[in-house]
Amino acid sequence: MGRTLLAAVTLSAVLAAAPAFADSIYVEGYTRSDGTYVAPHYRSAPDRTPYNNWSTRGNVNPYTGQAGTRSPYPDLYRPYQSPRPSGVQR
Repeated sequence: MGRTLLAAVTLSAVLAAAPAFADSIYVEGYTRSDGTYVAPHYRSAPDRTPYNNWSTRGNVNPYTGQAGTRSPYPDLYRPYQSPRPSGVQR
């Protein structure tokens, strides 16, 4: 019973971590126009959504272990401006 439980826990941990590595892209090293060299690295695949990028709050970069810090909802935190009531003129 103990080995079966251990195998099930190990398998579920591996399967849970797999999506984090599956959507990554290897970027070759390159030199910027200002002469700065950028070392080869992995980045999350572009998919036009802020929710699953490694830099988004709640996510962790699987290669560095760094937690994301960017808000997935940047537009929701703008100060609210109440609309002018209809019929009111300036």
